[in-house]
Formats: sequence, C-alpha cells, structure tokens
Amino acid sequence: MPDGQRYIMNRSAFVTRLRSPAGAAASRLEPALLTVTAAALTAGGAAWLTGDEGLADLLWGLGTLLAVPPAVGWVVATLRHGRAGIDLIAVLALGGTLAVHEYLAGVLIALMLATGRTLEAAARRRASHDLRALLEHAPRSARRRTAAGVTTVPLSEVATGDLLVVGPGEVVPVDGRVEGTTADLDESVLTGESLSVERPAGDTARSGVVNAGGAFELRATATEQDSTYAAIVRLARQAGAESAPVVRLADRYAAWFLPLTLAVAGAAWLLSGSAVRAVAVLVVATPCPLLLAAPVAIVSGLSRASRLGVVMRDGGALENLGRARTLLLDKTGTLTRGRPRVVDVLAAPGWQPTEVLRLAASLDQYSPHVLAGAIVDSAHERKLVLSVPSDVTEEPGRGASGTVDGRRLSVGRFNMSGGRPPWARAVDNRALLDGAAVAWLTVDGCPAGAVLLRDPLRHDAARTLRHLRGAGIERLLMLTGDRAEPAGEVGAVLGLDDVRAGLDPLGKVAVVRAERERAVTVMVGDGVNDAPALAAADIGVAMGARGSTASSEAADIVLTADRVDRLADAVFVAVRARRIAVQSALGGMAMSLAAMAAAAFGLLPPVLGALLQEAIDVAVILNALRALRVDRTARPALTPAAEELIHRFASEHDDLQDVLEAVRGAADRLSDGPGPQALAAVEGAHRLLTERLLPHEYAEEHELYPALAPTLGGPESTATMSRAHTEIERLSRRIATHLRLAHAEGGLSPGQLDDLRCCLYGLHTVLRLHFTQEEENYFSLAQ
Repeated sequence: MPDGQRYIMNRSAFVTRLRSPAGAAASRLEPALLTVTAAALTAGGAAWLTGDEGLADLLWGLGTLLAVPPAVGWVVATLRHGRAGIDLIAVLALGGTLAVHEYLAGVLIALMLATGRTLEAAARRRASHDLRALLEHAPRSARRRTAAGVTTVPLSEVATGDLLVVGPGEVVPVDGRVEGTTADLDESVLTGESLSVERPAGDTARSGVVNAGGAFELRATATEQDSTYAAIVRLARQAGAESAPVVRLADRYAAWFLPLTLAVAGAAWLLSGSAVRAVAVLVVATPCPLLLAAPVAIVSGLSRASRLGVVMRDGGALENLGRARTLLLDKTGTLTRGRPRVVDVLAAPGWQPTEVLRLAASLDQYSPHVLAGAIVDSAHERKLVLSVPSDVTEEPGRGASGTVDGRRLSVGRFNMSGGRPPWARAVDNRALLDGAAVAWLTVDGCPAGAVLLRDPLRHDAARTLRHLRGAGIERLLMLTGDRAEPAGEVGAVLGLDDVRAGLDPLGKVAVVRAERERAVTVMVGDGVNDAPALAAADIGVAMGARGSTASSEAADIVLTADRVDRLADAVFVAVRARRIAVQSALGGMAMSLAAMAAAAFGLLPPVLGALLQEAIDVAVILNALRALRVDRTARPALTPAAEELIHRFASEHDDLQDVLEAVRGAADRLSDGPGPQALAAVEGAHRLLTERLLPHEYAEEHELYPALAPTLGGPESTATMSRAHTEIERLSRRIATHLRLAHAEGGLSPGQLDDLRCCLYGLHTVLRLHFTQEEENYFSLAQ
C-alpha cells in the first residue's frame, strides 16, 4: 500500500476512534449517569423534607444501584489495560452503603463518581482540542490544473511538479512553490503566529497553512506523505498521555493505595465492630477522577505546547522534557540560521562597497548557487537597484560571468597572478579570522572587491540558551560536523559548556549515548544527518519548519516555527505540566489519606465523607487543568505597538550595514596615509553617520526603548544600551572635530591619523556589538 494511502487510512482510523460509537456512547454515559444520580438525590431530598423517609431511601437506593454497573465496567476496563482497578474502591463503597442501608451516602458517592467522570471527560476534551484540531485540519484532496482544466483529486495522487490551485480559505495541500501572483497565507496552525504572511511568486508555501487571500497557483515540490503537515499530523495522531512516565507513576500509586484502603477499612471494622466505619473509609478513599488528574495535566501540557508551535509525539516526550538536564544542539540551522548571509563588503581602492555589492548581485540574479542567493538578498535588503545582466555563464566551482552595464564581470573564485595587493591580503585574513567564505568581484579582469559571507547566529539563540538554563537545563553542548575554529567561536559567544566539532552522524550518536549515561538528554537538530542522534536521545527535537523529513520522523518533538526559542517555551510548559501532574496526584491522595484516618476513628460519617471526597476530586481535576496555561515563557508579551517598532528598527539595521562598512573602510584607507582619498573616505563615512545612523540611534532611544521598558521591567533594563548610544554619539563628534581641523589646515595631518583611525575602528566595533545586542535582546522578542 502506498505511504500516502496508509497515512490517510491511519488518520481516518484515528479520527474514527475519536468519533466511534463506543467513544460516543462513553461520552454520553457520564452525563446520563450524572443526570440520573442528581435527580435521585434531589427527589429523595424532597421526599425526606416532606417526611416520607421510606420513599427518600428508595430513591437514594435506586440512584446508588444504577451507578454500580458503570463503575464495574470502568473497573473491568482498567484491569484489561493491566492496571490496578482504583475504581474498585468506588464499587466497594457503593456496595457497602447499600449493605448498611446508608442510601444517602451511596447516592452521594454515585453523584461524586458521575461528576468526576464527567468533569474528567470534559477536561480531556478541552485539553486535547488543539491536537484534534490539527488532525481535522489536515487536507484530504487537491485541485490540480491540467491542459483539460481543473480537477479535484485525492491528495495521494498529487505528484511533484503538479500545478495546483488553492482557493480562498482553502488549506495548502502539499509543500510547494508559489506561482504567478503573491499568496497571502495564514500560518497560525503551524507557527502560532496570528498575522498573515505574504509569499511572493517563487517563495515556498508549506502544507497545512490557509489561503487568507485570493486564489493562487502552487507548484508541488513534495508529495503528500513528504509534506510538512503530513509529518506533523503523524506526530499529533500519536499524542496522548497514556505512555507518560508520570502517568505510570500514578498507576503505581494506585497499586499500593488500593490494598492500603482495604486494610484501613478492615481494621476500622475489626477494631470498632462497626461496618459503617469501614464504609466511611471506602467512601472517602474513592479517588475515581483523582489519579486521572495526572494524565489530564499531561494532555493539557501537550495542548498548550501545540499552541506555541511545538508538536509532541506523546505524553512521555513532555514528561521527559520536564526532567531533562542535558541539551545537545546541532550548529547549522539550529544555533545558526542555516543560510549564508553577507557579513561585510570590502572594496578595492577607487571602488565603493555599495557598488561592489550592487554589481555582484546584478550578475548573481541568474545563479542558483546558495551564496549567490545570499548576495542578491543582501542587495535587496539595502534597497539597491540591480541591473539586468546579459551573456551570463556559470562554471561549477568557479562562479558566474556576464556583462552588466556594458562591463564584463565575474563573481566567485579569483586567482590573482603576480601576488595579491595589500587590500586583497586583508580580505583573506578577514575571511580566515571570521570563518567566512569569499566571493570576489572582478570588473574587466581586474579585482574590484570582495563579499564576505557566513552562516550567522540566530538572533534568538543566546536568549533561548539563557532561558533553558533558567528552566533547569544544566549542561549545554554543541555537536557539529563543522571545523573546530568556527565551532569554537560559536560556543564561546553562546557560553556553551562543551563543543564537539568534526562529527559525522555516528560520532553524534556516540556523544548522545555517552551523555544519556549522565542525565536525561535532549538532542536538537534539523538535517538528515541529525536523524540518528535524534532517535538515540531521550528526547529528539526537530526544527520542522525547514528541517528534513528524516529528522522530523526521528524526533519526539517538532518545532513547527523556525524559531529555536520555542524550545525554551516548550521546556517551561513541560516542567510546569509535570509539576502540576505530580502535585495533583500526591496532593489529592494526601487529602484522601487524612480523610480516611478521620473516618476510621468515627469522626467522619459516610454522608459527610462523600461530600468531602467530592470536593477533593473536583479540586485536583481543576488544579490539573492549570497546565493549559503557562505563567512564564521565554518571550515576554509585547504590545502591538512595540512589536511594530521592533520590526521597523530591525529593518533599519539591515539598511545601515553599508554605513558600518563605510566606517571600517575609512579606517582602512587611513593606513595608506593622510592623502585626499583618505580624507574623502572619512568625509563620506561621517556624512552617512550624520544623515542616517545618528537619527536611527536617536529614534531608538526615544521611541523603541520607552516602548520596551514596561515589558522588560522598567527603564533600567535599557540603560546599558542607552550608554552605547552615548558612546556612538561621542565617537561621531570626535570624528567631526578631526574633519574640522583637517579643513582648517588644508588636509589631514600625520598627527591626526592614529587617533582618527582609533575612533573609526572603535566606532565600527561599538556599532557591531550594539547592533548584535539589540538583535539578540530586543528584536528576538518579536514574532
């Protein structure tokens, strides 16, 4: 059977189980029993008030008797699953009240049993709402466009390359590439983000997202079984609390609680000679929904995590995540963005960095190479106007060549005959020190500049790791196949406990197994090479937004948004859900044990015992439902206005990269002496500082920081960053003073060079650090 058909059948079977006649009958039984027992109690109470005690006992006895068969059924069902039948205490209590003619206590127990079962069923339905919604949201068919027109076909028949039509409000059926027009997509089912996202033609759209705009065409890039949503549904279909270790712990509680209850009841009867005391002990020891509080808390935690864009395979994954103490992370795509970005543009004498980037991007528009895409993206971010190239050719391993604006260009590798000039040697040194790749630009055969690219850290990586430590993770390690030097730099920046570089998949598995000997271990990755390590860890976490299908299938947890900070959110959820589960089970049992002791000494008659136990059971179930919400996550809540400001200033950071390059370029030019070119470079850098950078810093200080202060805890939280603004302004004024002296004296003097160069290099360093701090600490807060 094809995988697609098997998946559809599995999904249908799961949904059928949710809606099966047996399940529907069970869902109707609890409310019906609650109605009958409540009616019997009320009618009997009315008869007692009128003085007809015989009729009251008859009605209460009937209510008690009607509750016995369902209770016996629940006991048998529990025993069939190999667990101790804790509901057996309820059956004994019901039988005991009938035997000693305590009919009012019996109907109260019946009402308590029905109320607890109904409340527990409602809690499970509410807690699993988001997980069921994932299943019901899964698409079943697609509309395929052919030469004959548009036809609806089963999802399993969609092949890679098919052209599909997605109408307004429809679910994107498979992963694909947007064709023709821009698609307006609601991705909240996968990412939890409330705002729709525009995907232009050529961009990817993941299955499961909803078309929030007009109809668009989609070119399928994956089949149904290989698409994003199918993998997520396969995980969600298995989600439940049955296998969670904390639930098995509750079953172990039941294993000793049942004989203890019978022993206390027997001792109370034997020592007092009163069967009523034994019945009272059984009544207060009836924890039908009590030990169900643990799975309710676990399922509630699963539901809460799914809302945050974290899908867990089962309750065991959530419970283990709450106990984890060691976290292993892959580097590329997990701690870094997984895509190269332009980090600097260096120009040869006589050229400007902006023009170097514009020409390189113009030629690379037609190249499929990953570095070419990064260069073009950087030019677009800086709003550079690109030219249309002609006669473009590309040689694998060498780069692209073509004509732009009438000049012959090449971008890629370049071997300079006769040795490299000083500026080119400086580029090589920068690339070595920064662990960056270099794309050289030549114009008419002469080198004009170089673009440095590397895979940068995620903005949210540092914040996430800090919050993971705060959530209880004690050991953080990075596993990577990359070289030791760049891996060590990442580890130092993020404050990791250890870095293991140069690892192949088997090497990662060996490290994971060694760490598992010390503590419960989590492995996070996104690539095919991470799948064995994810499977070997206690909990495997896949970056499912851009990760491979293999890693998602091997993982216990999938992050559906391309944000590693969701893992910190998931840890907070897991720790809290586990704590509430244990708290509910142990707290409820402690109260029951105290009530049992009081009943054994005759201080608590059966009727009052039944009322007390009802209150205990309702309290612990309601306490377990607290796991549906989380008091704390890795990301403080932002106001819409503050989030809009973050997006604005983050965009400005991209636009200001050329200013940083100009500042460093001016400092480099001063190394050649105080000539006219050096003065022109400093004047150009100062003009960019005055016209663009300083207004940006002023707006941040007076608009962004006040908007963030309430979220971050007050004005003091941004004081350090404000001090950086002061230093940036001070260095800019110092550069302006040097320029005034130079103009007064007809040029830069040799005595100015050292201080001016220090100002420019210092300003460049402060700006890079300041930008990074803002991106990590502030910009990463936004969705």
